[in-house]
Amino acid sequence: MQLNKYLAHAGVCSRRNAVELIKKGLVRVNGAIVKEPAYVVKETDKVTVQGKRVILEKPVYVLLNKPKGYITAASDPTGKPTVMALLGKHVPQRIYPVGRLDQTTTGLLLLTNDGELAQRLAHPRYEIQKEYVVLLDRAFSERDRKHIMRGVRLRDGMVKIAKIFPFVGAKENQVRLVLHSGKYRVVRRVFEQLGYRVKALDRVKYAGLTKRGLPVGGWRVLTSRDVAKLKRIAKLET
Repeated sequence: MQLNKYLAHAGVCSRRNAVELIKKGLVRVNGAIVKEPAYVVKETDKVTVQGKRVILEKPVYVLLNKPKGYITAASDPTGKPTVMALLGKHVPQRIYPVGRLDQTTTGLLLLTNDGELAQRLAHPRYEIQKEYVVLLDRAFSERDRKHIMRGVRLRDGMVKIAKIFPFVGAKENQVRLVLHSGKYRVVRRVFEQLGYRVKALDRVKYAGLTKRGLPVGGWRVLTSRDVAKLKRIAKLET
């Protein structure tokens, strides 16, 4: 594997940033500085970045149906339960959440040790599609639906929602929406801007992946077909 790709797959940085690290002389292979990004790394090679060993583990991709009450992090200094606790010791590789769901939000969360894919999926440039079901504190109005579709300006910029489907009848305070934005707490902030309180928020689709067959708190390792689909969406060669 080429050195820049090796660093990206090991989760050090993106492939483009890896080229910069290499050209600056910050990467060593078997103790020697290598400044050629296309240098081919062998299985027996020892790679370090600024003196720290870089180890390429077997790539693992896990889809989790996150329950309420868990922190989206590998660890929490305050001792709050994290999503990693749901996996137990079943995944020996060091994997990390892609993006973030806040503690009270439920639904689909991807975890992986594929650093380059994770960075692509989390980057706004690639407009990864996410779908949520939102429970509001009151009925959702048609006027507000039109307002949201025109765009909602938040403190950190304008947010465009791709699609929004209000429920009818007994579920008139429930909304399904599709968006590409990766802004922090974006769904909650959009509705709060219009005077609603979000009582529950569930991510039901992520980058084409669904909750089918995944109970709350359940998880599964993605199939090779799932992974190939994610890489196509993220515009990575497979």
